Amino acid sequence: MIAKIKEYIKKNTGILIRLDDIAENMNWDLMNKSELLFEKYKIKPVLGVIPNNKDSELLSYPKKNDFWEQVRIWKNKGWEIAMHGSTHVYDIDTKNKDYFGHGGKSEFCGHPLEEQMLRIKNGLEKFNNEKIKIRSFYAPNHTYDKNTLNALKNSGINEIIDGYGLMPYTENNIKFIPQLFYKIFLLPFGIQSTQIHLNYWKQKDFDNFEKFILNNSNKIITYDQALEKINNNLFYKFINFLTKIILKTKRIIKK
Repeated sequence: MIAKIKEYIKKNTGILIRLDDIAENMNWDLMNKSELLFEKYKIKPVLGVIPNNKDSELLSYPKKNDFWEQVRIWKNKGWEIAMHGSTHVYDIDTKNKDYFGHGGKSEFCGHPLEEQMLRIKNGLEKFNNEKIKIRSFYAPNHTYDKNTLNALKNSGINEIIDGYGLMPYTENNIKFIPQLFYKIFLLPFGIQSTQIHLNYWKQKDFDNFEKFILNNSNKIITYDQALEKINNNLFYKFINFLTKIILKTKRIIKK
């Protein structure tokens, strides 16, 4: 019995490496080091690519002129290329009414459905022009509302790498892979993704990341493996709900 429990936990514990703010302008030194690290340990991460980056802070970083060719190379390696917003420009305050209750400024949440569809359309158009097929999405600053979800579904996207829970799940006809923590942290049970911003890292952060991968490489999964773990039974629905309550309460206290 104990052996079966251990085996079940082992099969249902994993972490998906998700990198945010991938764009022409970014910290390419650490991105190149990360790529070598992923190749060494045969890791296939999720890269959140900003298709039409207009974020003034991000534009201050070095630019890679052959960026979209590089994205195609990553795609051909089997890495998941997700759409991370459209321009990455926050132009509205959610007033804590966003879908996950994170609060803060947003590129999407609070805008009418038509405007959100236009922004997603513009992002997809860039990927299509570059011959890169997109199936997944996650919004800058984790901020969505019902219009965002409808705009994504209307645009043919029904997979979001965000949300609460210990296991990937389906809600509102969208598949969610949970992203729970700001720091790289592996739970003893469950499937989740990281949230990594290389632009804000120093060499020390990268060194710690390398140590994490060295110690946990056997628990790092691919995007498709995460999707295979979608579980909507009553037990996991309760656990996911409980996780949501705990994390939202913790964030409110911090504020």
